[in-house]
Amino acid sequence: MPRPSHGPLGVLQAMALATHLGPTVAVTVVATLLGVAAGLPAHRAALLCAAVLAGQASIGWSNDWLDADRDRAVDRADKPVVRGAVTPSRLRAAAVVAVVLAVCLSLLLGLVPGVLLLVLVASGWAYNAGLKRTALSAVPYVTGFGALPAGVVSAAPGAPVAPWWLVAAGGALGAAAHFANVAPDLEDDLATGVRGLPHRLGARPSAVLCALLLGAASVLLVTGPEGSPSAAGWLVLALAVPAVVIAALAGSARFRGVAFPAILLLVVADVVLLLVGGATLT
Repeated sequence: MPRPSHGPLGVLQAMALATHLGPTVAVTVVATLLGVAAGLPAHRAALLCAAVLAGQASIGWSNDWLDADRDRAVDRADKPVVRGAVTPSRLRAAAVVAVVLAVCLSLLLGLVPGVLLLVLVASGWAYNAGLKRTALSAVPYVTGFGALPAGVVSAAPGAPVAPWWLVAAGGALGAAAHFANVAPDLEDDLATGVRGLPHRLGARPSAVLCALLLGAASVLLVTGPEGSPSAAGWLVLALAVPAVVIAALAGSARFRGVAFPAILLLVVADVVLLLVGGATLT
């Protein structure tokens, strides 16, 4: 195990990693791009970006703080807190500061968009606090990522209502991400008493369900907007095919570690293509 660095730079790096950096960046980028597609002025898009980033950081830090003992029990060397690079108390303090910041920044966008954006934050904290250990473990992902596009769109001028297909696709992508994210840690989770929905279903059924959800979300993103699918829309489906295949194979140990990154990349690519294709979100 590498020796942890306790200098300022080492602590900063550890804190960044403890946000669950990949998902945090992906969700923040997706939300910001959706804001641009919905027509948010530049200053509101920047505020949205900051609000989502603070919320995602709070979720990541609270996860590593609350799971510190469990992660040590299974020697999760990928966790900065297990390597001794950061302490649970520091993560707790950072999580609290970040969630307060997320509340303030979100509500600056307005009551309706603020509350909807905070549904994602509350869902993440509820998952970390105990729902991850129950058969309802997918619910925070469905509600949180269904509310995210609704909050983003409602922050646009005139407070429009997000189209149903965007909210449904967000919920489906959130559920798919849950199954894919849990896949690499199934054995470690079971060893420490975590029995969420994927653990109860088993690796292979969870992988199949993940693939179905991912495929359904991609179809919604292509067929949901008014009019015939654009060239960008068809490209969304083309990009979804390999991601769906990888998700379906996540029931085997060989592919468990790549399904979640594949979904994150697909979601970012889908939103970029929605933006390029000029899909109407308001």
